Amino acid sequence: MEKFFSDSPIARWTVLFIVATAMMMGYFVNDVMSPLETLLEMPRSQGGLGWSPSDYGFFSGAGSFINVFLLMLFFSGIILDKTGVRFTGILACSLMVIGTLIKYYAVSANVDAGISHFSFLISHFCLSPSVALAALGFAIFGVGYEMTGITVSKAIVRWFTGHEMALAMGLQLAMARMGTAAALSISAPIARHYSLSAPLLLAVGLLITGLLAFLVFCVMDRKLDKASLANHSQISQISQISQNPHQPHQPHQPQKPHPTPSADDDEEFRWSDIGVTLRSPGFWLITLFCVLFYSAVSPFLKFSTKLLVVKYGVDADLAGFFSSIAPFGTMLLTPLFGYVYDRYGRGVTLVITGAVMLAAVHFGFATPLPGTFSEGPVVAIALMVLLSIGYAMAPAALWPCVPKIIPMKCLGTACSMIFFIQNFGRAIIPMIVGRANEQDPSYTTSMIIFGCTATGAALVALAMLIVDRRKGYGLQLPNIRQ
Repeated sequence: MEKFFSDSPIARWTVLFIVATAMMMGYFVNDVMSPLETLLEMPRSQGGLGWSPSDYGFFSGAGSFINVFLLMLFFSGIILDKTGVRFTGILACSLMVIGTLIKYYAVSANVDAGISHFSFLISHFCLSPSVALAALGFAIFGVGYEMTGITVSKAIVRWFTGHEMALAMGLQLAMARMGTAAALSISAPIARHYSLSAPLLLAVGLLITGLLAFLVFCVMDRKLDKASLANHSQISQISQISQNPHQPHQPHQPQKPHPTPSADDDEEFRWSDIGVTLRSPGFWLITLFCVLFYSAVSPFLKFSTKLLVVKYGVDADLAGFFSSIAPFGTMLLTPLFGYVYDRYGRGVTLVITGAVMLAAVHFGFATPLPGTFSEGPVVAIALMVLLSIGYAMAPAALWPCVPKIIPMKCLGTACSMIFFIQNFGRAIIPMIVGRANEQDPSYTTSMIIFGCTATGAALVALAMLIVDRRKGYGLQLPNIRQ
């Protein structure tokens, strides 16, 4: 019997590296403007764009606008389940490139000359032309970014089911966080040395690299289809021979081909599967946890650079590097926690612990600075290290739990619904925090908001543990099949 292509360790780990590279480029671009908040708020005469904190908050939330308010993220999952990972991945990477090109134009020097047709956005939301166009580009990028996320997740499940799935997801998250860490570390120095738009020009080049990498994955994934089809045919022939051992050999007759795994499952997606997903309590608990947990992490990283400068006295050139401690830490720790889950289980326990640590970090940022102001950088580093542990622990165990609750044939739609609802938090929280920072420049109020959000995530994870015991999802069991 022909060996299944995904059973080859070299093949599946190569696939992981390729799809994780595409996702890493997306993560870089998602946070490439986070360290530039101070520069963006400088007057144009000093090289900035004259944005206000509210402008920056509106831009930061714009990445979720089309996904949430036009339901695009929901339809992205349906597109994925209907057309497969190859078509959806190419579409997603292309949208990221287009959106980033628009952002690059928005922060270029001659942007005011050509965007009068965005007068509705400018007048209705009281936005400057550069903010309006940058938000539009970020919104288009956000569609491709989230679509890439669900596509990569389904590709990993497709190739690693029965193998080291949590470790694979952990490594993919680690590479993605490498993109975030790189953006936080090098974006501001590049902007200061060259121009405000230079980091975005680099981002466009990286996204094109990610698109090319995904094209290589498409070739390998097509080979998986062929291998699985051959494997399925051999199983059918052996089954027929075993059922009729005395039947004389018949000449080979052409048979109707079996469906290939391009739909990622033996069963085809049906609209009724959405109702099955929505009736699952495990699905809703994971969704609510994602809303609260990621609303306490992703928006925080977009404001963390200025927080470290204002409250902890960190030098502006080093603040981005301090902020990158969290994603850099997750690069090492996420695969480790994924390996622990694969071998020993206790997935929900890891999720709860990670959320509690995140809440402790935010409340730590909200408290007055202990000691002298010169000790601020030390306190900031300690809190960011603790944040990196919690930020690695919870996602490393959370995402491998999803395939244990949701059938493979509607996994893409389920993930898209999770991300769709999660994007409400990612769209609203940055705008709330931006307004809070205008009222309270000490960042105390905004950190309390983040802390309460993380506390809510911990409570939801406790409920997840209770439901798992009642429903028997197996979330606390190891992933590797013995």
